Amino acid sequence: MDLSLHTPRHLLSLNDLSRAEALALIERAIELKRLLRAGIEHRVLAGRTLAMIFEKSSTRTRVSFEVGMAQLGGHALFLSPRDTQLGRGEPIEDSARVISRMVDVVMIRTFSQDTVERFAACSRVPVINGLTDRFHPCQLLADMQTYIEHRGSIQGRRVAWIGDGNNMCHSFINAARLFDFELRIACPEGFDPDPEVLEPARDRCIITRDPLEAAEDADLISTDVWASMGQEDEQAQRAAAFAPYQVTEAVMARAASDAVFMHCLPAHRGEEVAAPVIDGPHSVVWDEAENRLHAQKALLEFLLTSHS
Repeated sequence: MDLSLHTPRHLLSLNDLSRAEALALIERAIELKRLLRAGIEHRVLAGRTLAMIFEKSSTRTRVSFEVGMAQLGGHALFLSPRDTQLGRGEPIEDSARVISRMVDVVMIRTFSQDTVERFAACSRVPVINGLTDRFHPCQLLADMQTYIEHRGSIQGRRVAWIGDGNNMCHSFINAARLFDFELRIACPEGFDPDPEVLEPARDRCIITRDPLEAAEDADLISTDVWASMGQEDEQAQRAAAFAPYQVTEAVMARAASDAVFMHCLPAHRGEEVAAPVIDGPHSVVWDEAENRLHAQKALLEFLLTSHS
């Protein structure tokens, strides 16, 4: 096959998937998890290489992609700006043209959504958004897998996002459309999600300033740190603005009796979430973290075997 004529599938946001594809991915992730626990090898990507480009530090993203690629029989290559020309001013387009001629798939964890989109535009192989300032689609695939494993279909359910209208909030907005659930967003004035992301999902999303209102009868409550990487200089200002938005036991008490609590981690107990919540009976954060591995294995398999 002439790769120069091949248009690869990318995952730059959840909007790159159809509902049927997203549900099939989750189903496949659950199956791959079962196979792994049964000790059944599944080396469908033998001989394939994943380039992992990190401009932001990572624990879960690096470990899950690297281990996942190894379990699928392939190889993962870690690239940081310190060790490559990416950190020395080489145009992202040139890096994409070169790297994509040598590997089979690329995962990028970077500050700007523009970076991953420019890279994908010049790449011969699939590109996965491992996190940007705008979206975190891989995390939402793991979150949806976790909910479905614990509670069944999320269609028609009520989800509460409490905190910053950030990349995770944006991805929950996209997920509300894709998986067909109601999303209530509780955030302080000045920290709303981007209207451009919110507008297409207005029929499924509402914004409130009251965390208790957002949590009312919710089936899933999720939050994130108050200051993400690159926002450390805003820590004090953000701490003051978000203080009323901690997910406490009182907030969880407003939710459905069988509600689950999620957090993409790392978490700061006593800030965005109270310790009794993240360490309590409603919390599924450790399953959620593990499912990054399984959801991303399903994604890698989908991008590299379904469209080649």
